[in-house]
Amino acid sequence: MSPLRMGVLGAARIVPTALLTPARSVPEVVVTAIAARNPRRARVFATRHGIPRALAGYDELVDDPDIDAVYNPLPNGLHCAWTLRALDAGKHVLCEKPLASNAAEAAQMAAAAERTGRVLMEAFHWRYHPLAARMLAIVKDGTLGRIQRIETNMCVPLMLPGNIRYDYGLGGGAAMDTGCYAVHMLRHLAGAEPEVTRAEARLSSPKVDRCMTADVAFADGRTGRVRCSMFSWMLFDISARVIGDAGEMRVFNPVAPQFYHRLTVRTAEGKRVERFPGASTYEHQLRAFADCAANGTPVLTSARDGVANMRVIDRIYERAGLPLRGQNI
Repeated sequence: MSPLRMGVLGAARIVPTALLTPARSVPEVVVTAIAARNPRRARVFATRHGIPRALAGYDELVDDPDIDAVYNPLPNGLHCAWTLRALDAGKHVLCEKPLASNAAEAAQMAAAAERTGRVLMEAFHWRYHPLAARMLAIVKDGTLGRIQRIETNMCVPLMLPGNIRYDYGLGGGAAMDTGCYAVHMLRHLAGAEPEVTRAEARLSSPKVDRCMTADVAFADGRTGRVRCSMFSWMLFDISARVIGDAGEMRVFNPVAPQFYHRLTVRTAEGKRVERFPGASTYEHQLRAFADCAANGTPVLTSARDGVANMRVIDRIYERAGLPLRGQNI
């Protein structure tokens, strides 16, 4: 079969890591074009990274008949509009997380994917690594007994004045940027949707959170906490903790385990540590995207799952007394 021909919307910093490098190991995908707001920037980026074509703008890329799929790493506030354009132009879309500015936008995108029959996959690459599968298996197989509490953390130092992550109009904020990972991990480890009972933000500007803590509850009595930050006293913490009545699981760096990770289980039988070497999360993700586009194989991070994730993020902002992203701009 011919490889999936992908075009890139924007010369974002994440593109080499998330797409170009893994594509070298995934023969089912070839990156053929890039477009940026500044055509010169697109040409420079294409030359530097060996992308065959630099197109004049986003419209030209999504309308190009020689492109089968689009990678959308644009700012959060632009995910919806350009994903809808690409889907309506008949392109599959791999869209960076979070899927949209809010749940209403995400629902529009999911509906468009269903209407057009195209793949829309949210780029939560961590879900495609063997470590993620192992985490879920341990939670489900009774090793920890009855699950009582789940805590997920995504705190990284992103102290970048003027960066889009701090721009409300572009969908910025800690709960959007790092928090979407923590929410996603919590939901999937729980296998259920949480009710946000409390949220507290620390702000970088009147509408934009630089860190956020949210407490949640589940219908069966389990509790949890999501903590995220781009700038706080907790400089670095990427982890998950699951507590059961028979044991506890802690995972360090479930988001990018290819760099380093550690899964630790403690029960009455003792302590064990597991690790999972191999391909990067991004390579696993790209293979899954190509397989879905070519064969219809279901993905783990579907558009509908993206809608559910955005609903929790919206609720966190509401509980924290902040406006939803994409509204009241």
